[in-house]
Amino acid sequence: MNTTDTIVALATPSGTGAIGVIRLSGPQAISICNEVFKGKDLAKQASHTLHFGTINDGPHMLDEVLVSVFIAPHSYTREDSIEISCHGSPYIIESIIKLLIRRGARMAGPGEFTLRAFLNGQLDLSQAEAVADLIASQSEASHKIAMQQMRGGFSGELKKLREELIHFASLVELELDFSEEDVEFANREQMKTLILKIVQVIHRLIQSFELGNVIRNGVPVVIAGKPNVGKSTLLNALLNEERAIVSDIAGTTRDTIEDEINISGIRFRFIDTAGIRSTEDIIEAKGVERTFDKIRSSAIVIYMYDPEETALHELHTIIEELQEITTANQSKLVIVANKADRHEAGPSVQLIPDTPSPIHISALTRQGIPQLLEELLSIVNVAALQNNQVIVSNLRHAEALQHTAEALERVLNGIDHPVTSDFLAMDIKEALYSLGLITGNISTDDLLDNIFSKFCIGK
Repeated sequence: MNTTDTIVALATPSGTGAIGVIRLSGPQAISICNEVFKGKDLAKQASHTLHFGTINDGPHMLDEVLVSVFIAPHSYTREDSIEISCHGSPYIIESIIKLLIRRGARMAGPGEFTLRAFLNGQLDLSQAEAVADLIASQSEASHKIAMQQMRGGFSGELKKLREELIHFASLVELELDFSEEDVEFANREQMKTLILKIVQVIHRLIQSFELGNVIRNGVPVVIAGKPNVGKSTLLNALLNEERAIVSDIAGTTRDTIEDEINISGIRFRFIDTAGIRSTEDIIEAKGVERTFDKIRSSAIVIYMYDPEETALHELHTIIEELQEITTANQSKLVIVANKADRHEAGPSVQLIPDTPSPIHISALTRQGIPQLLEELLSIVNVAALQNNQVIVSNLRHAEALQHTAEALERVLNGIDHPVTSDFLAMDIKEALYSLGLITGNISTDDLLDNIFSKFCIGK
């Protein structure tokens, strides 16, 4: 991809709207726009100024526009940039873009503006990826994580770790130059203390990925239970709408029903499932099978039961089975006793050891629903988000951090069971390499293509 020419693209969503914003960036951005803009001479205007005029194709006026001027390096891409705000007619937008291309610009590729911002040092790679996350954010929590990363919170943490590692790496490399003298420039105890501290930070970042990933993609919550315990009524109560069919007939829900709700800034994806029971109905049996598939892929499982209709031994059996699944998948189990409006809740006790006490609710009257929502939020650990802790939400970053931790564990092992400096240097270099992949200190064309191809064209 040529990064020295001038690119153009629509920066606002395609389709008819009040306005459309066309973005130009590159060495000829101002001169190309100047050729078709009738108003002030853009080449003589200061950066970050706005100018009214018209865009003309020869004698034909295409539209009245506002042109924003950004002079390098004071722009998103650190190049000369122009943004043309025109009326949102698809015909007008297409005509202006075609005119600019005829004058010397070329159509931008996906994410090419942000790619140029990265290549020109405006953003590091993790900040550039956060731009895409910010655009895609659908909740307060995902917006907060993306904004924190884009503003350099994650990068700053990694930068400190790299600088400390580089210091010791240089000392170990110096030892290699004096290998015949058998001297140690890098104090092994100080190195061990530092690496233990770094490993602790990296493990905290890796653990935060569990929270960051569900916030970024929404928290999948399965509502499971026997037929007619009130699963669909609960879904409707949570969504405040009649999303699922409610009936006294057992087995009404034969497939999964999904919908989303934003709770205190966290996006939850609730999944109503077919009732769990033995059945000879082929279609219902398929629904039960899908229920267990959803349970295995969820972050939280709400198991509902009716205390008046469920034998204790039967309840123990299904909860033990669900506990085994959730433990294996590192998901959470929430037990809910429904229809509290029909019976006394009694004291909240553990049904079996190592399982949560049931939450007593009435899905019909909404009794106990606030307590259920509080439990879901506590599982997601919103406290970490509220305390502005750095949270990893990108799988690529989590994998690179894991590789860093593994390399540093080998360094610690090499210190405890002394190995030569060249082995220590090799593992420290690998740790630095993995950290560098996150911020883009080390990158490849394949990596950049993979990241920026997922962006929208105008970004």
